[in-house]
Amino acid sequence: MKYRILGDNLQILIIELAPGEKVYAEAGALNHMSGNIKMDVKAKGGLGASLKRAISGESFFVTEFSAEGGPGIVSFGGTAPGKIAVLELDGTREYLIQRGGFLVAEDGVEVTAGIARKLGAALFGGEGLIMERVRGRGKVFIHAAGDFIEYDLAPDQVLKVDTGHLVALEDSVDFDIQRVGGIKSILFSGEGLFFAVLRGPGKVILQSLNVAALAREIARHIPQSGNRGFTFSWG
Repeated sequence: MKYRILGDNLQILIIELAPGEKVYAEAGALNHMSGNIKMDVKAKGGLGASLKRAISGESFFVTEFSAEGGPGIVSFGGTAPGKIAVLELDGTREYLIQRGGFLVAEDGVEVTAGIARKLGAALFGGEGLIMERVRGRGKVFIHAAGDFIEYDLAPDQVLKVDTGHLVALEDSVDFDIQRVGGIKSILFSGEGLFFAVLRGPGKVILQSLNVAALAREIARHIPQSGNRGFTFSWG
């Protein structure tokens, strides 16, 4: 399978499929495709896997793409300004991907819901409580809002991350949720309420832009219902 990643901070993925090759993607990721690309909506991995995906906030179904009668192209992009990267799975490593980070994968890759290991993460986290688990063999394309930031954590090395900046982590990385500070910090710091506490060993992939924070900032500049015209504010 051949592919190209085009652009800078608004990247797009173009995949060239030969007959017999297949990829599948999340709903809403498709950008454009050639006329001989066939689309099939499927419950990837069976009913159980699809139900877990639905619980995690992703679509129950995925869309499968294949070429008929010769090579064809199909293109995908993220839903926010950002970049695209590829993870190469060889059957020995698994990744957990934050909701919205998974873009498209080859047919040999299995995507299911991966529950965070510790009870604290399941009870108190506001984002990414049930992440998507990818395993198998093949390429997985992920999307980050803004730029990618990568760390290779040594054994027992700890990284605390605002949950809105987490994209993916290797399955070997221990994952828990920790509340940020006390009441004063929560009320006045302007930061999120929870950190993802990541403990190595393993790779951690972050994004520079917090989409939820961006949405809140944009909402501040949208006129309220009943107002006339636009209101601009600085600072």
